[in-house]
Amino acid sequence: MFLENTVNQNEQYGWIEIICGSMFSGKTEELIRRLKRAQFAQQKVEIFKPSIDSRYDDDKVVSHDANEIQSTAVPAAANIRILADNCDVVGIDEAQFFDDEIVAVCNDLANKGIRVVVAGLDMDYKGNPFGPMPHLMATAEYITKVHAVCTRTGNLAHYSFRKTDDENLVMLGETTEYEPLSRAAYHKAMTHEKHPVHAETIRASNKKNNRD
Repeated sequence: MFLENTVNQNEQYGWIEIICGSMFSGKTEELIRRLKRAQFAQQKVEIFKPSIDSRYDDDKVVSHDANEIQSTAVPAAANIRILADNCDVVGIDEAQFFDDEIVAVCNDLANKGIRVVVAGLDMDYKGNPFGPMPHLMATAEYITKVHAVCTRTGNLAHYSFRKTDDENLVMLGETTEYEPLSRAAYHKAMTHEKHPVHAETIRASNKKNNRD
């Protein structure tokens, strides 16, 4: 988890908190919760998101449950470094969509004594590490991995399965385009739904083995 007060109050360095997981796992909900607590404590908070994310609102970070908080949409990570001056806490949503400079930006802010809270997808729809998230997680002091519930098995889900044929790495969407799946369900879906030719080869091989 994370700490909201350091042991040594004379130390001026901040820290980085990462909230990661699949789609529909509550990442943004947890980000908003932490930032609203900081606002309630009269801390100066600034929230940023990539300009590409305009699904719910152009100027707010909004969770799937319609919880929201005012934010600033920026086209590049470098803008955050400029706009986050003199803050106590900086929140960043959908970090996977930012350029690689987001890692240096977050570390620079933390080194100035700022608490940096970042939320993002840790894996893309192919199950690979997503954008700058691995590097952010490596340099963060605290990492919270949240899980959705698999829509097919009811088990914990940490994969974001894309239900469309769009193969672009970045594709904004909701339940129509994505569903959270467990490891077993994701593997089965990728084998039988995304690669039917490969699935047919496996079935033919299994039949041959059974005959032998």
